[in-house]
Amino acid sequence: MKYPGLDATRRALEPALRRVLHLYWRFARAMTLGVRALVIDGEGRIFLVKHSYVSGWHLPGGGVEVGETLIEAARARVARRGQHRGHRAPRKLHGIFFNNRASRRDHVAVFVVRAFRQPAAPVPDREIVAHGFFAPDALPDETTAATRARIVEVLSGASASECW
Repeated sequence: MKYPGLDATRRALEPALRRVLHLYWRFARAMTLGVRALVIDGEGRIFLVKHSYVSGWHLPGGGVEVGETLIEAARARVARRGQHRGHRAPRKLHGIFFNNRASRRDHVAVFVVRAFRQPAAPVPDREIVAHGFFAPDALPDETTAATRARIVEVLSGASASECW
């Protein structure tokens, strides 16, 4: 049975209803989303950073801000963390991972970046205390397990895990 006015009413109420539901989901289903970039130079080396506030060596990245796309976030975080400026070459999404080590609500999108330019050597600051390009078989001892796993997945074509 069709209800003639129902579609028109639903269409009229949809924008307000969507805003209310999104507000509800923000608190009921809130999650965090971050990006990391596996930056590979022309010699096949991987760019890693060491933060002042967490131990280990990591792929550069950070949180996705409100109103920012994943690509924009990846580009901005890589530029900020390593002063790498990406070319217009497409970034390949390697995967989206559930980071249950951080919280039950955290997800990380990993992009592979092979085309970039580095205008100047990055300068360590209060957030990034060390950085560098490392051969895959000569990663620093403190490279995190998740970072190592993403490198292996990308370089060897191994199946990607769903978890960080």
